[in-house]
Amino acid sequence: MAEIKVLSKEVSELIAAGEVIDRPASVIKELLENSIDAGANVITVEIKNGGRTYIRVTDNGSGIAEKDISKAFLRHATSKISTKNDLDNIMTLGFRGEALASICAVAKVDVLTKLIDEEYGCHYIIEGGTEKLCEKSGCPDGTTFVVRDIFYNVPARLKFLKKDTSEGNYVANYVTKIALSHPDISFKFIRDNKTELLTAGDGKLYSGIYSVFGREFAASLIPVEYSWKGVRVYGYTVKPLYSKPNRKFQNFFVNGRYVKSKACCEALEEAYRNSIMTGKFPACVLCIELPPNYIDVNVHPTKMEIRFSDERLIHEAIFFAIKDSLQKQDTPNKIELDDKKRHFSDRELYHVPEKPQGKQLKIPVSDDSRINDNRINVQSDGISENFVTVVPPVNNSPLRHDKKPTDDLFLSSLEKDVEPCLPEEHYVEPPYDVPDLSDFGDTVISDIYDEIGASDFKYISKSSFEKKNDNIQADDEDYDAEDVKPVVVGELFKTYIVAQAGDEMLLIDKHAAHERYIFEKIKNDANQLDTQMYIEPIMVLLSYDEYDALASNIEQVAKLGFDIEPDVAPTVAVKGVPIIIGDENPSELVSDLAKNFLACKLNPQLELFDELYHSIACKAAIKANDDSSHIELQALVNSIYGRDDIRYCPHGRPVMIKLSKKDIEKQFKRIV
Repeated sequence: MAEIKVLSKEVSELIAAGEVIDRPASVIKELLENSIDAGANVITVEIKNGGRTYIRVTDNGSGIAEKDISKAFLRHATSKISTKNDLDNIMTLGFRGEALASICAVAKVDVLTKLIDEEYGCHYIIEGGTEKLCEKSGCPDGTTFVVRDIFYNVPARLKFLKKDTSEGNYVANYVTKIALSHPDISFKFIRDNKTELLTAGDGKLYSGIYSVFGREFAASLIPVEYSWKGVRVYGYTVKPLYSKPNRKFQNFFVNGRYVKSKACCEALEEAYRNSIMTGKFPACVLCIELPPNYIDVNVHPTKMEIRFSDERLIHEAIFFAIKDSLQKQDTPNKIELDDKKRHFSDRELYHVPEKPQGKQLKIPVSDDSRINDNRINVQSDGISENFVTVVPPVNNSPLRHDKKPTDDLFLSSLEKDVEPCLPEEHYVEPPYDVPDLSDFGDTVISDIYDEIGASDFKYISKSSFEKKNDNIQADDEDYDAEDVKPVVVGELFKTYIVAQAGDEMLLIDKHAAHERYIFEKIKNDANQLDTQMYIEPIMVLLSYDEYDALASNIEQVAKLGFDIEPDVAPTVAVKGVPIIIGDENPSELVSDLAKNFLACKLNPQLELFDELYHSIACKAAIKANDDSSHIELQALVNSIYGRDDIRYCPHGRPVMIKLSKKDIEKQFKRIV
């Protein structure tokens, strides 16, 4: 064995820094956490070249005393814990005392900081772990960190950085996460001298979501608010119809800390089971509050991963919170007929007819023509490169949402042999401006919260769904829910049932509705599946944690139609399986079943069961284009109307959409 040596301070600090700082985004993460812990409510982040050459983080927090500034860059120096008992009650984002030491070990750091009560602040410079300057300086309250030339002294690490654009995207991604987790702080993110994000800092989570993801994403969300055994879950989750193609829009925050948690992800997706399209994933912004001694945040140096002391409790809290929200808030879609809300595409906005009608004029055009710059409909005449044919926009083509030039104005500006361009007031610009938050926020947010019921949600299981008439007009005191009965009016295309319920018209997909009805009936009636016994038991080898999970749930396993006995760990003896699974490999099924118990799933049934139920329901349900009598259609509508568990077919397609009487009357100009 080679001689054992003690590493030098320089080498050991570079190794330790590598555990915490692996790219510019890591620097941003650590500095932002320190700013938040310092009580700042305004934070600015600026980067250049993806953060590789320049990073600036400015806050208005409490600042650092001049006598402590050099101490702050020592490894394991922190103001957030002092004894081992403090590790059980960590409520700050940072606490390890490694961030600043790791940053200064691999970069050039310039700090300006000042306490609120002090007349002067401090200017401190440290490069590669070596102090260069410490002096009094005039500066605003709070702290500004400028980090330059990351990994300048570690070329091996520098060459593994990605392109500036990619590194900048990593930074942007983390800034958005931290902005969502702290809506009470106003964040500003500047990349290469361009502001990319600015949050209001008004304390409203919805405002933060709107600023980060935009109006369309924010409008697809429904609020979540639920408490379960000391765990509070709140935030927003997406309507099933607006699910995403991946999990990148799943955001979980535990006690204000952004985390990546498999337990949270599994609980979320189980709550959407059988209500979402195959291959799609739910999106959410969920905040989880629980006592600090329920979690261990000291699992990883980056603190991005945490460990729960009771994963089943967290799973239940998130599952119930999402189920509660979906049943209360996810009402059937309403058909929007308001033309003012229509968003036009570029193709619609700047469409040139194949056969232009009206007057056409040929005018000389130079390379810098303002007509081309402003995307006026222009066609080459195919004869001369110096001339184009200008086609006046037709009257019914929307050029702008607020106004459009008339043909007369358009033509008069061209017929006068002046300059080949339109007057300034008639320039056409793409409608790409993001609306101001004030145009949208308060009214929509208040409407969303007004819809939240005050009643407690009952324990959720497959047999506890209550039939409710969510379509009742809540503002009508004399409106009796029992009086609302859907009446079938007819059928469209032998596929869609047209019905009336109160002041609403219903369009119901008869196949999707019948399929979901059969699926729920099969699933709810299968409290105990019939078992096919084997002549000789089949021995299945599991992992030790799977064995423990399965052995702890033998009674639940029996209700699912399995006859299993624990043998010598980690082996179980499978004596029988549900008849419904046919010739499926029992070893794989038992392993999957154990994994479901291990993941704390409240409904441990195998996905295979759902697939079989889907298949049975789909084959048994009436089909589109089938001949259906009026009595059959009425019976189907009566059986599914008002049921919270029949909103989507098992594949995630909507069962029903609505159109209000008010919207219909608007179309016929009976009301304005």
